[in-house]
Amino acid sequence: MADHPVSDHQAALVLADLVRAYPLIPLERVPAVTAEHAARLGFSEVMIYVADLRRLVLLPLPGQRDADGKPLEPIPVDATLAGRAFRVLKITQACPARATGEPPAAGAEGSVRLWAPLVDGLERLGLIGVTTPEADEVAERRIRDLATLLTLVLMTKYRVSDSYARLVRGRSMRVGAEMLWTLMPPRTFATDTVGVSAALEPAYIVGGDAFDYGLDGDVLHMAIFDAIGHDISAGLTTAIALGSYRDSRRHEAGPVAAGEAIDEAIADQFSTSRYATGIMAELNIRTGELTWVNRGHPPPLLLRDGRVAAVLESTPDPPMGFSLGPATGLARRRIKPGDRLLLYTDGVTEARSPTGARFGLERFADFVLCGEADALPRPEIVRRLIHAIVAHQRGGPQDDAAVLLADWHPSGG
Repeated sequence: MADHPVSDHQAALVLADLVRAYPLIPLERVPAVTAEHAARLGFSEVMIYVADLRRLVLLPLPGQRDADGKPLEPIPVDATLAGRAFRVLKITQACPARATGEPPAAGAEGSVRLWAPLVDGLERLGLIGVTTPEADEVAERRIRDLATLLTLVLMTKYRVSDSYARLVRGRSMRVGAEMLWTLMPPRTFATDTVGVSAALEPAYIVGGDAFDYGLDGDVLHMAIFDAIGHDISAGLTTAIALGSYRDSRRHEAGPVAAGEAIDEAIADQFSTSRYATGIMAELNIRTGELTWVNRGHPPPLLLRDGRVAAVLESTPDPPMGFSLGPATGLARRRIKPGDRLLLYTDGVTEARSPTGARFGLERFADFVLCGEADALPRPEIVRRLIHAIVAHQRGGPQDDAAVLLADWHPSGG
């Protein structure tokens, strides 16, 4: 291992200085402050990118320029070395010329570009790229530490930054979509025993599909909703469902009671003229006991050992909003370590090509299983899946499509 001009102790002091510098600076100053401190670690040409809403393009935070003084250009997520770091959640290497498409900066010959994903758990925000004289274990460890700290900073700042929201959007958003994206949790969450990844299309005009989840001690709560229609009323219906569901579960009500509360809340607001279907589930991450209620929704899939182990059929109860009486009760199943649970709306399986071919349940399940076989990270499987559905329709979705993929690995695998 080569000697480094910066010791581990000095590197720790740099990161500590960043911890003190970050809290009071706006998002717009994050690149400059990061680059200033990264230079003390031996890194140059620092570039920070965030993913667009649809996870197709990596966009530079404003104000950054390359070695020639030109504004940084967006980077496609697919088919680029930088994008690969984002896709597979691993540090990737490239020479600076290949990374930027320009000749290396003066004195950069022989240097290496490192790209590190900005990831919280498995929630991918973007990338940081640096140029380093040597891409050894020490350099990789330091960019990983820098990326971790930068991710935490971005997670605290982006929700209150309109410039960030403007940056990551390719176009204007309908009111219903604006409302639902604000209400839904991050698309990916992970601990050492359980993980959830979700996706939703069409991102800018979504009508009534939504997902939700929350961890309460040993219980992972999961839900997926699909409200009738594609207008603002559909978005309001789903917003009521989300709000009622969260209130119920935070009062420790189970899925049956949560469904009844949603049913009542929607009916009170719309007098049975609007409704939503949904799955509300609980997974005990200590025992593997899964319980759920199905309110007129497509049944979840249980994936195990590279195959569909079960379609989780249960007695379907009426959609929520009709006030048709109490639900029949919980469905139960004990799952095994390593199992994955797949929740989805009918916009996934019913998606049609211009010739009328349905995407279908078999193709849907096979896509996820092939991603597992290729050892892709869970959020990357979901990202590719949702874009495959859009591509199947030639970019013209007829209905909202939402997917939630959860896995349970109590051994920490």
